[in-house]
Amino acid sequence: MGTLRPNSVSVHEEKDGKVAAEHHQELDAGALFVLKSRGSWLHCGYHLSTSIVAPALLSLPYAFTFLGWTAGILCLVIGALVTFYSYNLISLVLEHHAQLGHRHLRFRDMAHDILAPNPLNLAGPRWGRYFVGPIQFMVCYGAVVACTLLGGQCMKAIYLLSQPNGTMKLYEFVIIFGCFMLILAQIPSFHSLRHINLVSLVLSLTYSACATAASIHIGSSSKGPEKDYSLTGNSEDRFFGMLNAIAIIATTYGNGIIPEIQATVAPPVKGKMFKGLCVCYGVVTVTFFSVAISGYWAFGNKAEGQILTNFLDNGNPLVPKWFILMTNIFTMLQLSAVGVVYLQPTNEVLERTLSDAKSTEFSARNAVPRLISRSLSVVIATTIAAMLPFFGDINAVIGAFGFMPLDFILPVVFFNLTFKPSKRSPIFWLNISIAIVFSILGVLAAIAAVRQISLDAKTYRLFANV
Repeated sequence: MGTLRPNSVSVHEEKDGKVAAEHHQELDAGALFVLKSRGSWLHCGYHLSTSIVAPALLSLPYAFTFLGWTAGILCLVIGALVTFYSYNLISLVLEHHAQLGHRHLRFRDMAHDILAPNPLNLAGPRWGRYFVGPIQFMVCYGAVVACTLLGGQCMKAIYLLSQPNGTMKLYEFVIIFGCFMLILAQIPSFHSLRHINLVSLVLSLTYSACATAASIHIGSSSKGPEKDYSLTGNSEDRFFGMLNAIAIIATTYGNGIIPEIQATVAPPVKGKMFKGLCVCYGVVTVTFFSVAISGYWAFGNKAEGQILTNFLDNGNPLVPKWFILMTNIFTMLQLSAVGVVYLQPTNEVLERTLSDAKSTEFSARNAVPRLISRSLSVVIATTIAAMLPFFGDINAVIGAFGFMPLDFILPVVFFNLTFKPSKRSPIFWLNISIAIVFSILGVLAAIAAVRQISLDAKTYRLFANV
């Protein structure tokens, strides 16, 4: 058993099955106040669903335009299987350490303890501090910025449907959405989001059903475009398009905060994360496949970056206007929940740095720094989103460098280092294969994302009204 770190929880299991969780006396404020371990496996399912089943799934038909039917469905199935497998592996590693009396609450904690005694003599603390921690922060904060930008775009779409000649700019809607996020950001802990994330789960099912129904309606009517499923462009464009599509699918399945979500579960943790993952991937299967297949079937290679855009033809709605408004409202509301979930790692770092674990959670000593720091965090994210409406291109690079390692590579590495399966066992080589393949895909996807930035750079304008 390793020594307890300041950000760990000592867990003692009693013979009668009851579990007493005793916080270590040096437990920091981030773990005490943000990562409260009080949730059930069902709450875990809500958190997982909100972090994975997000409006990014509305881009899946667009990814299919670079892959076609066979490769598109295959990539979608592989993405589901590999991420479910990887998330389950990282959950097993967390459960193993919890049973040993050393429960990890954060991704960087795992990197510190698991990667320290490695054959390459790489220092675990350095991995946690200089690789896993920063990568996770970039991914999560990038997701907050992206959600704020997409929320502003949804608000603008609603506005233009109601006022076609309206003069309000995109950055104004981003600021309005940021103000809404400013309120939600003050919710004290990850566990406190459980009811919001239940609503988020329902919203994701609802707007996915709306998108699927609208695609089927348009595809079955004479209003829809002529269906063309051919891959366009020369061989170079097709190659980089395929890499972009793989990056879109990987990012859509991305999470990056599995340890923080499992940290919200009350001990004993064994088996609870698997149940939560089953809930989540039930929602994933229903939403991802229905939206991707119906959207690509209806619009073919004319599917836009977000399928809701296809429901308008030169400003004329192809389905009732109220239906598009309703779908955008559901999408916008869920974006706020997704943004707040991905704000939790930032909140935890701020709480750990600025709060006093010896004072009560809502004392003036802790409440004032929390209000100021979280508000400042949201203001900065909103400013970036308003200034850089092309942030999606930048986020693609962050996703390639972030989601691939955190969700596809590190889980299998952690499992092999923790349980040390025999080199003759299938699971050892399966994990090694996943790590190698997705490392290569991550590098190629990053190259494709940088190439896209260079192609689009001439169109970039600060505070552009796109």
